[in-house]
Amino acid sequence: MAKKIKVALAGKPNSGKSSLFNQLTGLNQKIGNFPGITVDKRTGTCSLSDQTLAEIIDLPGTYSLYPRTLDEKIVAEVFADQKGTYYPDAVVLVADATNLKNCMLLLTQLMDLRLPTVLALNMMDLAAQSGQSIDIQELSVTLDVPVVMINARTGQGIQDLKKVLAGTLTPSSKPIFQIEPEIQSAVSKVKSRFILKTDYEAYQYLQQTDNLHFLTATDREFIKQVAQSEKFFPHKYQGAETVTRYGFIQDLLNKVTLKTLDPGWKKRSYRIDKVLTHKIWGYLIFLAILFLIFQSIFAWAQIPMDFIDSSFAALSNYLDAVFPEGPFFDLITQGIIPGIGGIVIFIPQIAILFACISILEESGYMARVVFLMDKIMRKFGLSGKSVVPLISGMACAIPAIMATRTIENWKDRLITIFVTPLMSCSARLPVFTILVALIIPENKLFGFFNYQGLVLMALYLLGFIAALLSAWVLQAIVKAKEPSYLIMEMPTYRRPRWANVGLTLVEKTKSFVFEAGKVILAISVILWVLASYGPPETMRNAEAVVRQLAPAGTSESELEDRIAAYKLEHSYAGIIGKGMEPVIAPLGYDWKIGIALVTSFAAREVFVSTIATIYSLGSTEDQTTIKAKLESEVNPETGTPRYTTAVGLSLLVFYTFAMQCMSTLAVVKRETKGWKWPMIQLIYMTVLAYVSAFIIYQSLS
Repeated sequence: MAKKIKVALAGKPNSGKSSLFNQLTGLNQKIGNFPGITVDKRTGTCSLSDQTLAEIIDLPGTYSLYPRTLDEKIVAEVFADQKGTYYPDAVVLVADATNLKNCMLLLTQLMDLRLPTVLALNMMDLAAQSGQSIDIQELSVTLDVPVVMINARTGQGIQDLKKVLAGTLTPSSKPIFQIEPEIQSAVSKVKSRFILKTDYEAYQYLQQTDNLHFLTATDREFIKQVAQSEKFFPHKYQGAETVTRYGFIQDLLNKVTLKTLDPGWKKRSYRIDKVLTHKIWGYLIFLAILFLIFQSIFAWAQIPMDFIDSSFAALSNYLDAVFPEGPFFDLITQGIIPGIGGIVIFIPQIAILFACISILEESGYMARVVFLMDKIMRKFGLSGKSVVPLISGMACAIPAIMATRTIENWKDRLITIFVTPLMSCSARLPVFTILVALIIPENKLFGFFNYQGLVLMALYLLGFIAALLSAWVLQAIVKAKEPSYLIMEMPTYRRPRWANVGLTLVEKTKSFVFEAGKVILAISVILWVLASYGPPETMRNAEAVVRQLAPAGTSESELEDRIAAYKLEHSYAGIIGKGMEPVIAPLGYDWKIGIALVTSFAAREVFVSTIATIYSLGSTEDQTTIKAKLESEVNPETGTPRYTTAVGLSLLVFYTFAMQCMSTLAVVKRETKGWKWPMIQLIYMTVLAYVSAFIIYQSLS
């Protein structure tokens, strides 16, 4: 039977941990949250040898065990809680070989915790390009830690790392930090109370009492009493510890590194940064990249989308022809298939969006965007670090809001959380693309730029501008106790590793489809029931009423369509929609759109599947594509198309600003620890959406 061990991947941000995690686990990985905390954890399985199976835990990036952000607190807690679910049997410290000094503080702390640790030197190729070489043998002997050279992007050295992990690992025998005699008594009391292995573990309990959530209230009170009685001052001793460790690190690096000047490497990096972070060209390049992304979403995805659309239409037609009549089969052909098809069709566009964002992160460009945007963001009450959640919000607001945990300043973080849902996420993309395709012609500007792509980009920019203006207003309301500043390390430029991009694309798209699919399937079933059934007497008399009111000479097929439409209008769903109609009529919406607005509050993308389901129920004709159904919809009062330019733009603006997502509200509630801010957020965004849609419709109609 294979031995099972837990291996934690630790290291500073942008050191290559995620790439190494992907190399070790491949597709054998899953995403969840650490217990009781909405911080992403990635775990996966890896076969180290025939006898050893490892659970790989990808920890958030951190420079040391002393956290500044909520993400970093997780790392400190994992390594402090010996009885915790994720306490590792071994640690792989992933170090950037081009900047070894910034990676060593955490390593020395892990050594003092007596955790079996392997030092994985990543990016050795880039270090060589910069003219830097490292004496691996001397480094390993001095630290008494196995050192393995890897390239997490290409897979070089991964097998060597597996062999080391599969072998017998022991903690380093060379302590770095010695406990001061004056605090030894306090350390010993804590060590004895919690039965800890080392003095340094007890020292960390004293340093981080409030950060260690696994401690009970009684435990915390005991530690605080010990600290008070023994005159233990955390900040004083933390400073002394840091000085000691960096003294050791500097001596070590002087011994194991050899540098030769290579001005060409520095100059190349400097020349690239000079352009990409330029006060004018930097912004223009960023806008151009966004422009290309949105052009590609329409241009590259069209063929697979048409194929998926026609396939689902053909499937509905086929099943409708072979299935006998009955409620169950109607549910399948008129409810489930149109509902699921309404989201599956947008997989190509969503995949392109996720792929583009992943490439920006992989290349190191996203960090430059953070630096570039910091100056602008500060004018609106945000920081440069807010850019990452905002851009991530174009994929999904939920992980984007959780990503704000890297923002140290509470005011900056709260404002970022508040405005992030205004960024148009991938759940809005199905709504945008179907409406844009409906009201915007496929013509091209200058024979190259797709009008639909331009409008889509304008919608995303509109959400971004609204987010900035909202942040500007909010900064005058929210008061901060501590100053805000940007401290970050620029990663090296690198070619995107396409395997990592592919894994990210598959994982994110799969997560989106399956998470949305569960909601859509449930909503589709409920909606079909509400739209298929109504007051019994009304539904029984539907055929007689329609036949009585129909003009003479009406064909039987047309009568069937009229009967289906009458039943839909007088169903329970129709009653709900009719009840809403007076409120939404000033926006140009009818009762059918009203139903879609209600159901899409579960998830924005449900709007499309709801529309598909409603219009499938409204006619017995062949199942046509969603766009064709919307194009053929007629306003019964005017005899003109229902989805005019005014109505389409009104809906686009409404969905740009509206919250319309219960999951996002739930995450905001968890992150802000109360309902105050999510309720303010919901009311504000709903009012903004309604007023903006009203102005657009009334101005254009």
